[in-house]
Amino acid sequence: MPAIVLVGAQWGDEGKGKATDLLGNTGEVIDYVVKFNGGNNAGHTVVIGSEKYALHLLPSGILTPGVTPVIGNGVVVDLSVLFEELDALQARGVDTSRLVVSASAHVIPPYNRTLDKVTERFLGSRRIGTTGRGIGPTYADKMNRIGIRIQDLYDEKILEQKVTGALEQKNQLLVKVYNRRAVEIREVLDELLAYADRLRPMVADTSLLLNKALDDGKTVLMEAGQATLLDVDHGTYPFVTSSNAISAGACTGTGIPPTRIDRVMAVVKAYTTRVGEGPFPTELLDADGEWLRTQGAEFGVTTGRPRRCGWYDSVIARYAARVNGVSDFVLTKLDTLTGRERIPVCVAYDVNGVRHDEMPMTQTDFHHAVPVYEEFDGWSDDITGCRAFDDLPKQAQTYVRAVESLSGARISAIGVGPERSQIVQL
Repeated sequence: MPAIVLVGAQWGDEGKGKATDLLGNTGEVIDYVVKFNGGNNAGHTVVIGSEKYALHLLPSGILTPGVTPVIGNGVVVDLSVLFEELDALQARGVDTSRLVVSASAHVIPPYNRTLDKVTERFLGSRRIGTTGRGIGPTYADKMNRIGIRIQDLYDEKILEQKVTGALEQKNQLLVKVYNRRAVEIREVLDELLAYADRLRPMVADTSLLLNKALDDGKTVLMEAGQATLLDVDHGTYPFVTSSNAISAGACTGTGIPPTRIDRVMAVVKAYTTRVGEGPFPTELLDADGEWLRTQGAEFGVTTGRPRRCGWYDSVIARYAARVNGVSDFVLTKLDTLTGRERIPVCVAYDVNGVRHDEMPMTQTDFHHAVPVYEEFDGWSDDITGCRAFDDLPKQAQTYVRAVESLSGARISAIGVGPERSQIVQL
C-alpha cells in the first residue's frame, strides 16, 4: 500500500489536520501517521466537535482511534514536552498507548534550550525569530556528530560520554561568550534518565516498523512539521527552521524510500501567514492585515505570537508545487475571506522593474519583491455549512478555480470552517 506525504505549502500553520480528515472522509484508511521532522516548535490545532486540541510535538494521528502515531528519526524530542502532552491528552480521555518513538530520534538536552535563547538575544536586530526551544542547536549537534539519541538513554556509559563531550564545547560558549553559568554533567544526566523507564515501551526501530507495515498493505501518512518556505535548504534562508520540511525530508526522517511514495498533498491557506522574522512579499501592515488576523484567529498554537498576515501568494504556491512534487492541494480557511468585497491574489513579483513569475533566485531579490496583484470579487454568504463545491457562492467558486490555475496543482478539498467535518471535496 502507499506512503502518502503531507506538507505545508507556505510558512506553516496551514491546517494540515484538514488533509488528514479528507483522507478519512474519502474512505482511505490511515494506519500510521508519522511526524518526520521538527520538534515542539510548531503546533496543530485540531477541533473535534466541541473539543479543541493543541498538539506541539505529537503527530496528529494521536487523536484518531485505530491509528498508530509515530515520532520518526528526523524529529528532535524534548522529553519533558512529550510527557506533558501525553499526560494532558490522557487526562482528557485520549488513548495514547499506541505512540511509537524512533530509537534514532535526537533528544533536546537542557543546555540546548539555554543556548537557543541566549544566542537569539545576542543576535539583536539580526535575530531569526526562533522559538527558543533548543531545536536549532540540537540539529546542529546532530550534524556535528555530538548529538544525543533516544537509544543513548539505555546505555548510561555512552550517554555520559556524549554529554561530557558536548558540554566541553557548550560550557565554553555559555561562560566565556554569554556570561552564563556552566551546566553540570550530572544535572543533565539526571534530567534525561528520569524519563528512560517510562519511554522504553514506546521505543522502536521505526524504519523497520513502517516498511513492514507497507509490505503488509497498510497505509502510512508522513506529516511535516513547519512548511516548505521554512525548509532549511529550500526555504527563505536564513529565516527557516533547522530541518527539511519538504516532501523529500519524509524519506530521511522516516527511513521510508522514495519509491514507496505515491502521493504528495500540500496544504495551503486561502491567504498567507507567517510567524517570526524574514521576508513576506504580500504582508499587510494595515487594517486589512489586522482583519485577516482577527477573522482567522491567527495566533501561534505553540508560541501564542500574532501571525503576520497577507493575501494569497501564487508564486510561492507554484514554488511549493515544484519542490515538493505536489499531486494535490488542500485549500484551507476559505471561510475567513467571507465578507470581503474584493480579494487580491499575488500572481507575480516586481523586482526593481523586472517581473518574476517564479520564485526569485536570490534572497536579495526576494527581499525586494513587490507583489503584482489581480483582484477577484468577494462574497458575503456564510459558507461554513457548504459540503459540495456547487454549494459555494459563485464568487467563491471563481476564487478557488483562479487560485488553482495559478498554483501548479489541482485543489482536491477546501476547508470552510475549523471543525474536522467542515470540508468541501472536489
